[in-house]
Amino acid sequence: MALKKLNLSSNSVVSAQVRKFSVDARRKNNIRFVCSVEIALENSQNEKRLVESVNSNDVVYTSAQELEVAKGSKKLSTRPVVVGFGPAGMFAGLMLARQGYSPIILERGGAMEEREKAVQGFWSGKPFQPECNVQFGEGGAGTFSDGKLTTRINDPLCRYVLQEMAAFGAPKEILKKAKPHVGTDQLRQVVIAIRNEIIALGGEVRFNTCMTALRTDGNGNICGCETNKGSIETTTVILAPGHSARDTFEMLAKMGIKMQSKPFSVGVRVEHLQSEIDKALYGRFAGHPRLPVGEYQLSLRQNDRAVYTFCMCPGGVVVPAASEDGGVVVNGMSYFARDGRNANSAMVVSVDHRDFGEGILDGMYFQRSLEQAAYTMAGGTFAAPAQDVSAFLNGRAGLKLGRVEPTYARGVCDGDFQKLFPNSVYQMLGDGLRSFDRRLPGFAASDTVMTGVETRTSSPVRIIREENYQSAQLQGLYPCGEGAGYAGGIMSAAVDGLRCALALISEYSFE
Repeated sequence: MALKKLNLSSNSVVSAQVRKFSVDARRKNNIRFVCSVEIALENSQNEKRLVESVNSNDVVYTSAQELEVAKGSKKLSTRPVVVGFGPAGMFAGLMLARQGYSPIILERGGAMEEREKAVQGFWSGKPFQPECNVQFGEGGAGTFSDGKLTTRINDPLCRYVLQEMAAFGAPKEILKKAKPHVGTDQLRQVVIAIRNEIIALGGEVRFNTCMTALRTDGNGNICGCETNKGSIETTTVILAPGHSARDTFEMLAKMGIKMQSKPFSVGVRVEHLQSEIDKALYGRFAGHPRLPVGEYQLSLRQNDRAVYTFCMCPGGVVVPAASEDGGVVVNGMSYFARDGRNANSAMVVSVDHRDFGEGILDGMYFQRSLEQAAYTMAGGTFAAPAQDVSAFLNGRAGLKLGRVEPTYARGVCDGDFQKLFPNSVYQMLGDGLRSFDRRLPGFAASDTVMTGVETRTSSPVRIIREENYQSAQLQGLYPCGEGAGYAGGIMSAAVDGLRCALALISEYSFE
């Protein structure tokens, strides 16, 4: 069909392949598959003229873009340090290692093998480990998630990240799907493969090693960092701590590093039967073997506040995701197959200084207060407060189980979100339920389960950096990724890690 549209014969084509694939289910009785096809001609000089002659918005010309790496003239006398081994730190470390910079990567949590054991142990009722959990450890917070690789940013590096992940073992279909995902089971193996590549190229990954301080020379330059395992001499640090590194944010604030509070969102996880979501999206075609499990993304804006769904996990589970003792945090996770009985997503409301104050770290402390309140409401057992939608909308506390069985591993207890959230958040959650149910029938079904609290949607702070990606005050410090306030999700964090590594490389050489 693509060749016919271009009036081409197969003889003039070097290659033709599906570049993106998606499902258009806006009309349930006329569901369509939408494909973007990439065609390369035998004579590449004719490609642009051909596109212009077709004169169709459905046909565009793109030139091949190779990643160019330019090295700077300043000599690095010490190895660069990367703090954090989530997507940002991982791809920054990979780029530095490939260019011969032999990075030292610090990760406060454990390696994947140790981390999986700690997380599974906590989920089964064993003691919480504050340095090795869903938030901290190899791969970052995204490791225990759906492994979504969608993003709103439009950057050529997105394609680079997808290709690298596929090369390291992610399913090849991520290169073609409009909404690619890896699943937590396959993502873990990809992370290990990237770690092994960094080490093979001369880099170093030090697990269970937490940076506790930055050292400066008095002239506004980094000269080293302190860790729980000793000092490291370095003049460059890519800081990719993740959105839950609260002690790191406090340390930077005490140093006077320029930061600012930023808005984020808080709310709950909502669970439905996946089969009901499929019916709402696909109608009579629900369950058709050619259709993927149903996904949704819903939002409502009222004045200057929004409620929206986020990080939807088809066929997934709600997971305990605390990073501090004495607090309850929920998140969502699914395996690559997405074959669980329930669907879940975050349903969250935007919050800002009106809700938590003007201080740089007030948003972070607001998160903590909600998590501690949820822990207290659940009796201090890491169970999670939960309500059914009928109870929530009718102002009743508690949970009456129906078709939807909660999947939260540490168990749920009767909750009352009216007592837990500020009224502005509570009211918006109710408005969102009613609005979303009109657009996706069954979203506010009486037995839909709401589990709280979801607080780690994004970082509560932004570490200010200049156009050269370095801190406004500390030469050699590259704030990076979601924790620094410059990304939101696996893909954008990985891209930001690459940008910071390329910025460092463009200024410094290392031999």
